[in-house]
Amino acid sequence: MEPLLLIVVLGALALCYATYRLLTRPSVSHIRGPDSRSFWLGHLPELFQHAAGDTDFRWQEQYGGVVRVKAPFGEDMLWISDPKALQYIYQTSGYNFPKQPERRILSRLVGDTGLTWADGDVHKRQRKVMLPAFGTPESKALLPVFRHYAEQVTLKWKDMLTGHSESSIKVDVHRHVAPATLEAIGEAAFDYKLGVLEDEASELGSAYRNLVATIFSAPSNATIFMQNVAHYVPMRLQEFLYDHLPGKGLEKARFNRRVAHKVANQLLDMKTEELLVGKGNRDVMSILVKANASESERTRLSHQEIVSQMRTILLAGQETTSNTLSWSLMELAKQPHIQSRLREEIHEMERTIRARGDTDFTVSDFEAMPYLQAVLKEILRFYPVVPHTFRQSAHDDVLPLSKPLMTRSGTLVNEIPIRGGLRLILSVCAYNREKDVWGKDAHTFNPDRWLNPASQSKRGAAVGVYANLLTFSAGVRACIGWRFAIYEVQAFLTELVSNFVFELTPESERICKMQAIAMVPTLEGEVDKGVQMPLRVSLAPREE
Repeated sequence: MEPLLLIVVLGALALCYATYRLLTRPSVSHIRGPDSRSFWLGHLPELFQHAAGDTDFRWQEQYGGVVRVKAPFGEDMLWISDPKALQYIYQTSGYNFPKQPERRILSRLVGDTGLTWADGDVHKRQRKVMLPAFGTPESKALLPVFRHYAEQVTLKWKDMLTGHSESSIKVDVHRHVAPATLEAIGEAAFDYKLGVLEDEASELGSAYRNLVATIFSAPSNATIFMQNVAHYVPMRLQEFLYDHLPGKGLEKARFNRRVAHKVANQLLDMKTEELLVGKGNRDVMSILVKANASESERTRLSHQEIVSQMRTILLAGQETTSNTLSWSLMELAKQPHIQSRLREEIHEMERTIRARGDTDFTVSDFEAMPYLQAVLKEILRFYPVVPHTFRQSAHDDVLPLSKPLMTRSGTLVNEIPIRGGLRLILSVCAYNREKDVWGKDAHTFNPDRWLNPASQSKRGAAVGVYANLLTFSAGVRACIGWRFAIYEVQAFLTELVSNFVFELTPESERICKMQAIAMVPTLEGEVDKGVQMPLRVSLAPREE
């Protein structure tokens, strides 16, 4: 056969095979979902412009644990809250469901090429080097640091109350908690005092103040469209555009990068020098530098990768914890009986600590406080700081389901075949309200659910790394610092609830769950002012 003819025949066969594959690949058109109002935007404005969780809960109630939704240009996506499907995506086949490229670009904006950006073998390598710094003993050892900075908030508020004519004052609790948690992560992770608590005008404090809210909150239709059609744009080009395009959010991200890199490079040089002379503490950075030095050249993290991890840690350690604490104090203000019951348990444990001759809490003390643990878990269930994660299938696959799902034709299916490249929205907030997992009162804030052994035996598929919650994600991409987070939240919560009573203010009715990748509290009509959580604060009564 002539070479040219052979090429034509082979090309025709390849075209036929590609057409056959396209026509026979799994389709999700039989999955139910809402009608799309826009060919250009699909359902994404409903998901990202409304209060965090509202659209998710409506879809969950109407369609079940898997919903077909539209991306720009009418492309099908799947929205998922089904426990068994989530378990399969996160755990069973973790690296077969990588992050969507356009979401990795957003991660790079605030964390460079660190762990939240990395995927596949790069993610495995980075995580392996970082794991020794985030074990249980390492996390427990940092409790005194968290307690110290929680006490700084107490001193600040007591000073404000002392100079006030009334017995209570209105406080934007987030304004004081956020820099305290940034200082705490600075010392815990790097053994370094960042100076943002004493100096509100500090460059680093400015770089992290309202970071995700400024960059990601209240996305316009144009922003939603551009972020999602970026799926079809090479990542290198996306990186160039995000690095150079004008815009308030992008300029904030670039300012944060410059400031964080300056601090991170100074710290890395200091930690490397300490290691060379045989010194080194138990902070995250010292352990990371030591662990990295013991790796082979092939698996070792580069200087830029370590700097990226430091920026990622600063963001995750401050943003998630400060927002969780703000939502916690608001919920306790809404439910005074829960707040009082928690305070009684804290005061009782404080008396026990003094009786044995100690001066402060240990992790064992926290673990011996059942109501504290119940409140903590319920807060994390009800207010997941990251309400969604985003994945796509690497190849054709089949998603198992925890219960039959009704299709558009009315038939029931127990699994869903999907094509490679299908984009998935994994709803953390909806899974955390799944009635089959958490009970019929899943939409009610009720810490007592965690004190009932019978209810805990009905949790179904194990998904999350902590209390079966998805708040810290799951599987190979689970939050590496989840232990840090639960110890830090407990440190601040016990300190603040022990010393203060929190009540709602007239502005509380305007608090919104703003989506900004993280779920942040803002006031309706004042989104431009950034994160706010105004509460009334007074000294707590004590029975010695």
